Amino acid sequence: MFVDHAIIYVRSGKGGDGCAHLLREKGKPKGGPDGGDGGRGGDVVVVGDPHVDTLVAFAYKPHWFAKDGEPGSSKQCTGADGANVVVPLPLGSQVFDAQSDELIADVTEPGQRVVVATGGAGGWGNDRFKSATHQTPTERTLGGPSVERTLRVELKLIADVGFVGLPNAGKSTFLRASTRAHPKVADYPFTTLTPQLGIAELAGDRRLVLADLPGLIEGAAGGAGLGHDFLRHIERTRCILHVVDAMPPDGSDPVESYRTIRRELGEFSDALARKPEIVVINKVDLMPAEDREELLADVLARFRARGVKPMMMSGATGEGVREVLDAAWKMVDGARERG
Repeated sequence: MFVDHAIIYVRSGKGGDGCAHLLREKGKPKGGPDGGDGGRGGDVVVVGDPHVDTLVAFAYKPHWFAKDGEPGSSKQCTGADGANVVVPLPLGSQVFDAQSDELIADVTEPGQRVVVATGGAGGWGNDRFKSATHQTPTERTLGGPSVERTLRVELKLIADVGFVGLPNAGKSTFLRASTRAHPKVADYPFTTLTPQLGIAELAGDRRLVLADLPGLIEGAAGGAGLGHDFLRHIERTRCILHVVDAMPPDGSDPVESYRTIRRELGEFSDALARKPEIVVINKVDLMPAEDREELLADVLARFRARGVKPMMMSGATGEGVREVLDAAWKMVDGARERG
């Protein structure tokens, strides 16, 4: 099950109280103050874990509580610190405060650690308060309070290339043709219900991480269809591969299909609309052989009239797949250099 958002409840540990104690031992009837400090409360720490793919675990474990610090004791013994609690998150997770909507952590690197709830400081024992003029203090301080927070975690997949397009445009077929991933492929819309990742191996020890996202429909930016739940995943990608069906079964115009998706991307995010894009006309193998050249020339001309130079491909037969991947690599490599 792919889960890309979750609500979790965290609480750091309370600091241990300081100890107020006066030493009374044989031979030391007035040994003076010897109360130790309390231990520090544990932190709640989120950590990037490359072995975690979704947020599904939080459906079964929404509460993450660190341990309290132990109180101080006599003979200047400091209480033990409370144990931290570590929350593993998939790479690409963003952690927000559910009340203020403040972004607390953006976890993108393996092993990246961010403290989201700091443990309370340990209280001081009365040994801290002794002085030449105050030789038998009984003062102590209590441990610092714990921190409780409700956090919203959102996962944005980290990929080099994100596939967009209308349902049944052939995105999953292309992912199968270019990687070892096995997304569901069928001749009806919305066969992809959750994002799918795959790694394309190119010549020269080059690799691309590809993300196939559920198909978008008109109104997706406003909440229509399935794709609106996953538009945020495209924001992490370095470029967009826009897949357009050359022969839509409903007879719709490929150019209008392209414009529909572009409009939804722009309404969702200006940054998303400006992201580098490769347009691919897919399923060219379905065009009648006798009319293929003429049909392609017409579609290409109308795309180029809008300043778009699409590539041709058939994910089913493999025609043009390598060329599209090489073009994607060049675009991604350029985006990496620009930072």
